[in-house]
Amino acid sequence: MRNSVGTLRPGLRRPHVALPKLPQILLPLAKLAALVCVVGTCLWFGLPQGLGGRASWVLVSGTSMLPRFHTGDLVLVEHQSGYHVGEVVAYRVPQGQVGAGHTVIHRIIGGDGKTGWKLQGDNRTAPDLWYPTNHDVIGAKQLRIPHAWFVLRIFHMPLLLGLFAACGVFFWIALSGDEKTKEQS
Repeated sequence: MRNSVGTLRPGLRRPHVALPKLPQILLPLAKLAALVCVVGTCLWFGLPQGLGGRASWVLVSGTSMLPRFHTGDLVLVEHQSGYHVGEVVAYRVPQGQVGAGHTVIHRIIGGDGKTGWKLQGDNRTAPDLWYPTNHDVIGAKQLRIPHAWFVLRIFHMPLLLGLFAACGVFFWIALSGDEKTKEQS
């Protein structure tokens, strides 16, 4: 059956080896474990600060951070215990100043978290007018999703959301199958 090199001769097939069947309980447990891992990962990285998480999402608008960030990019920022010069952070304009409450994403170029950070956009020649403290900083950049505005725009269309939901229900039903049929075979 094998030639001198140890490979099968053309036209001959390897014998079929039946794999042992796993107990019926392992498949649902594996699915549950995978689901828990996915949900846990999403909660770890995506739970908003408003719900007790460390993460926040910032939608970039403007040209101050070109060429790295473009209008429509979505940036995941995560709250840190401390920040450093050179790091890209998102912050809210401090209360009592013009533009208070607006979110800005720029790079730290100096200062400190207690007296105020000195920040500047990568595409700017002058630093920001505001000096936010660590209390005003939302978080440091962790992930950038380019052109996310397109996806966000889709999720604002009720018809497409309904189609996504219908597809999800269809696949849920199609893949779940009939339990009695599985047991009989």
